[in-house]
Amino acid sequence: MKKPSQHKPRSAVGIKYQADNKQQAPTVIAKGFGELAEEIIALARQEGVLIHEDEHLAGFLNQLDLGQEIPRELYLVIAELIAFSYVLQGKFPDSWHNIHGRISDQA
Repeated sequence: MKKPSQHKPRSAVGIKYQADNKQQAPTVIAKGFGELAEEIIALARQEGVLIHEDEHLAGFLNQLDLGQEIPRELYLVIAELIAFSYVLQGKFPDSWHNIHGRISDQA
């Protein structure tokens, strides 16, 4: 006897933040489940957008409406993800101090 599938459809939430335009907080710009989620993820990859997979965070973000800013309760986790994405892209603030000498300036 085969068990019914407990598989939940994949979800995706896209957020956007531009520090230079005085935006208050990152904003939800895309969201979807199932095939739409797969399309959002594929488009993000095609455009070179970094993707973070976290089922619980996606669950919180999916409760927001398109165009809605993230709530204050998520500021820290989203800020850490944005900062980490900058590091992964080799972008560092001017005030960065490479005190451990572990980051090369060469590409």
